[in-house]
Amino acid sequence: MTDLDQLDQRILRELCQEGRITNTALAERVGLSASACLRRVQELERIGIIAGYRAILDPRALGNGFIAYIAVGLSAHNKATQKAFESAMALSPEVRECHNITGIYEYLLRVEVGDIQTYKRFHTDTLGALPSVTTLSSFVVLESSKDARG
Repeated sequence: MTDLDQLDQRILRELCQEGRITNTALAERVGLSASACLRRVQELERIGIIAGYRAILDPRALGNGFIAYIAVGLSAHNKATQKAFESAMALSPEVRECHNITGIYEYLLRVEVGDIQTYKRFHTDTLGALPSVTTLSSFVVLESSKDARG
């Protein structure tokens, strides 16, 4: 684990809020010269703390305003079953996140679709058709007061 000083932490906070900020503006916000700020950002990239930059998409603007989390239980707890499930989820565009978790379920999915009918089709025709899936528990997102993914 790398120890980050307060300047590195401030740089990371600013980049998480606005990943497209110019180096000059970033330097001003954190109180560094542009060259010192650039060196720090490049070092954070080099050591892998900054893994990349990406666009954050609004699912509603893309017609995917129905969001649900699904806890998935599998019939077997072995590598082959997990790999088969993960492969099926990788091929499902509705699945935005797939997490292997601990507890009574094996996986937690974040699913984004247009409406409840589309969700029902995914739930029945995709998840319900997988022979290893034994338990599904859905949690429909009504509102997100905090969402720090990015």
